Amino acid sequence: MARLTSVKGMASTGFISTTIPYVNARPHLGHALEFVETDAYARFMRTQLDDVFFLTGSDENALKNVLAAETVGIATAELVERNAAAFQDLLGQLGCRPDHFVRTSVDPLHLAGATEIWRRMAAAGDIYSRAYEGLYCVGCEQFYEPAELVDGRCPEHLTAPEPVREQNYFFRLSRYQDDLLKCLESGEVVIHPETRRNEVISFVRAGLQDISVSRSAQRARGWGIPVPGDDSQVMYVWIDALTNYTNALGWTAGDPRYERFWAGAARRVHVMGKGVIRFHAVYWPAMLLSAGLPLPTDLVVHGYITAGGRKIGKSLGNAVDPVALISRYGARAVRYALLATFAPFGDGDLTSERIVAAYNTDLANGLGNLVNRVTSMIGRYRGGVVPSGAYEDGLGPAVALARGGFDQAMASFDHRAAVQHLTTLVGRTNAYVDEHAPWHLAKQPAEADRLDTCLLHTAGAVRVCAVLLHPVLPDAAAEILAALGQPADWRSDADWLAGMAGARVEKPAAIFPRIDVPAT
Repeated sequence: MARLTSVKGMASTGFISTTIPYVNARPHLGHALEFVETDAYARFMRTQLDDVFFLTGSDENALKNVLAAETVGIATAELVERNAAAFQDLLGQLGCRPDHFVRTSVDPLHLAGATEIWRRMAAAGDIYSRAYEGLYCVGCEQFYEPAELVDGRCPEHLTAPEPVREQNYFFRLSRYQDDLLKCLESGEVVIHPETRRNEVISFVRAGLQDISVSRSAQRARGWGIPVPGDDSQVMYVWIDALTNYTNALGWTAGDPRYERFWAGAARRVHVMGKGVIRFHAVYWPAMLLSAGLPLPTDLVVHGYITAGGRKIGKSLGNAVDPVALISRYGARAVRYALLATFAPFGDGDLTSERIVAAYNTDLANGLGNLVNRVTSMIGRYRGGVVPSGAYEDGLGPAVALARGGFDQAMASFDHRAAVQHLTTLVGRTNAYVDEHAPWHLAKQPAEADRLDTCLLHTAGAVRVCAVLLHPVLPDAAAEILAALGQPADWRSDADWLAGMAGARVEKPAAIFPRIDVPAT
């Protein structure tokens, strides 16, 4: 993905979304991962484009939500409202700032948009009705072919799917096989990483079958969006849910956000877990082609957080509560560990020990210590004002390498590699301080110019560190910039030393206080 820049005289915008999770239960750590990844990508994209719309929400029209409500003896509407609020609260605790949170059971823009996309697909001749019999996993809200099962069980939830026979509406997915292959092979739709792209292309080449896109209203307990013209059926939850990406922008209401952030956007990015790639890379683009709407440009597929090598999840009984981790270690530590230690496209465990180690090593002992050193020295030796100084090559190459590497990694949706460029710059700047030993220079009047140069360059490097930190820990980045007397919107596109001299610096309270190692 090339650096995203505006065309002169034209606005350049972007769109990015998480998937919308089922709200049959409270969120687990896997949801936190996707929220934090997408928020970081959105913040980075805003440094490259004029404006970016970040969308998330809750998938509420699922049978599993109905069954969960029945289990606890409350109305489905009450259950989904309560759990949707828990997801919104988690977003806030993690410092994620979406532009909109769509609730698919109550958002009027979503209800209107899902219905209109169905009508367009029907008008294109792509919807038809027939009897269907298959094996259905309620956890996935998906029919499976016998060959897709593992020892007769769903590969995601390890439960046996139930046989279902009913009259359904079908979507002519098979009609779009060649068009989908063209979009995927040409790069019109890019899937990250390449291995996932190859998987999808192989799946499409093997031949696409038409898919069931409705469920009987009776089996759905009357919950869901009615099929236009047939109240005996409701839309299959995935068909309904996928349309949220365009619906939330108000495309059926003539909302200018749709043109700005979807139809006219430079980038339309969906972030998702690997378990739902088929829905986003095959079903959703085919639906858009049928309805005559623009396709997404990028599909970013992350792995799973695991426990002992096994995927965590509500239905598997091993879900990790992110709120409990935040309560114990703080939101900064949890958010940082998710972005700094978790491979963006692979699976991995995230233990308490890893959270504490990443935070204390990189932030408390690394960046936090550097901020404390630099602001303290400027206060002690220059009265809290960053001095002017001659330019030298000492930190310049390290700054340039970190900025370029960070941008390239984030543009490729590799947050862990991006953070590594930041920590490398922190380490090099700390080493620069040790090499120049300002505490010795300050004792020698003849070395005043060298001291000024050292303090100016270290202050400039810390400012760049704060800017690189912004997508990762936005609040902490703002605190560092404020300590350096810099505006919160300072961007690394500027000369890294420009405007630094003369800034009034104040040593901040500990931005990254150490946290205790968990008891074994």
